[in-house]
Amino acid sequence: MQLRYSFRLYPNGPQRSALARAFGCARVVYNDALRTREDARAAGEAFPKIGDLSKALITEAKKTMERAWLAEVSAVVLQQSLRDLDTAYRNFFDGLTGKRPRMGAPRFKSRKDNRQAVRFTANARWKVTAGGDLSLPKIGDVRVKWSRSLPSVPSTVTVIKDAAGGYFASFVVDSDPGADLLPEATGVVGIDLGLTHFAVLSDGTKIDSPRFLRRAEKRLKKAQRDLSRKAKGSRNRDKARVKVARAHARVADARREFHHQLSTWLLRENQAVAVEDLAVKALARTRMAKSVHDAGWSAFVAMLEYKAVKFGRTLVRIGRFEPTSQVCSACGIKDGPKPLSVRAWTIPVL
Repeated sequence: MQLRYSFRLYPNGPQRSALARAFGCARVVYNDALRTREDARAAGEAFPKIGDLSKALITEAKKTMERAWLAEVSAVVLQQSLRDLDTAYRNFFDGLTGKRPRMGAPRFKSRKDNRQAVRFTANARWKVTAGGDLSLPKIGDVRVKWSRSLPSVPSTVTVIKDAAGGYFASFVVDSDPGADLLPEATGVVGIDLGLTHFAVLSDGTKIDSPRFLRRAEKRLKKAQRDLSRKAKGSRNRDKARVKVARAHARVADARREFHHQLSTWLLRENQAVAVEDLAVKALARTRMAKSVHDAGWSAFVAMLEYKAVKFGRTLVRIGRFEPTSQVCSACGIKDGPKPLSVRAWTIPVL
């Protein structure tokens, strides 16, 4: 199975400038390819293939005055940008045919996007140096804050700059499915996700909801208020924007850490875990939207899924229309719908 490991990067001044050039060049090639394909669609012509796009928008474009600066970055980054667009189109069309959930059509990228990223494959000849730095072509040796060792040699690395101005290296690693298997456990547990309590387990254990966003609202409101008072286009506004982004990043990091710790504990103690398949998108359109997003149920269940495969555990998704509250857990008798005030009921005598 493939796993992704993310680590913090600390590029110096020249390296940040080189990464900005790489982000910009990859974005321009992506937008040029998207425009070319949309023009072909409007004209009723077949989509240009990725090889034709590579020749016209990278190889030939470097010879022109308008795009000569594309040669300043690694060609692998530009090629990968075209592959990313190809993947975006494939996912869009698969959504239309029902092969995957629906998603929007590819859109043009902007230099003002909150997330900037470039991907280096093995062809780029990037490497981790003996001193622990990440050596990237035409960028240099970037300092990495290693929190753990990689289980095997990565196949690709993606360099990401987030809205708060932080840089990260995301490695894709092929992991042996049997390398992280946990010892057999005897426990089986069901999880009922909620808002008052983040999770209520079938053994009666209640796990309180941390409500990270609610707890940080006062600080977030102050940061957002300071941002709204700054003149548009000013340097002070940009500084205030970064403060808002960092405040939100702290909330997201705390929520992610909580999800990681809880999911690992549940799978370590139990051989099988059952969880309800919630309609999160529908719940996020109600008056409880902020609390639903604050809980992060989808991210938590996604962690349970990949960790169950990694640790050799079983994860069962219970259908959202399954009448679990109407069925006796001991004998399986279905006693019909009940109001929310009924928490325990006695099986009728037949």
